[in-house]
Amino acid sequence: MCGRFVVANVASELVGVLRVDVVGDDLPEPSYNVAPTDRVGIVLDSSKTEPPTRRLESARWGFVPSWSKDLASGARAINARAEEAEHKPMFRDALIKRRAVVPATGYYEWKQDGDRKIPHYIHPEDGEPMLFAGLYSWWRNPTLADDDPNRWVLSFTILTRDAIGRLGSIHDRMPLFLDPDFADAWLDPTVENVGDVLDAAIDAAPDVAGTLADHVVGTAVGNVRNNSPELIEPADAA
Repeated sequence: MCGRFVVANVASELVGVLRVDVVGDDLPEPSYNVAPTDRVGIVLDSSKTEPPTRRLESARWGFVPSWSKDLASGARAINARAEEAEHKPMFRDALIKRRAVVPATGYYEWKQDGDRKIPHYIHPEDGEPMLFAGLYSWWRNPTLADDDPNRWVLSFTILTRDAIGRLGSIHDRMPLFLDPDFADAWLDPTVENVGDVLDAAIDAAPDVAGTLADHVVGTAVGNVRNNSPELIEPADAA
């Protein structure tokens, strides 16, 4: 699973890499310790325009389905198993028409070593943004007035799959990585063969995983109050 990740500074890069049309005006500051319920920028194709408009928008980590009574359910839905998403009522509709790309600089995973859990930082060796496959949802807060700008909440989950290779030695799950060349097909809300698109993403993820580097980091990352570039430094240099 993916329970913490890093977004150092990817917004400007994504405008070119993913050909973003509209950049939201409330994007969060960079974070070296993104935790569940935090807000980050995600990329989505809005189906309300023809052709769809590609947007980079601020979203809350933790999927809140439209029928939820409150935001609390989101904290329990930060990840969704890619191989089960088509059959889960919470994620099924989003998989069909509300797919997102979640950009990151890297992410943390904890390796079980006896009684200890050792944090690792996993990231692209070339410093380019990494892209997670995600699903998003719009939730209407019933306690707020129609003219309240906060009445709609955009939230998301990160899809995961079985980990492979070196990443599999750290944890048995990994994010569903997307190649930038596959992002258009993943984001397209008009695509009809959603199962084929999902299968293609699952099959291609190991190619991206094989290019990633990792190193052990300090235990400070385990505290959500810690948020600084030092968190991603190797443990012996932190």
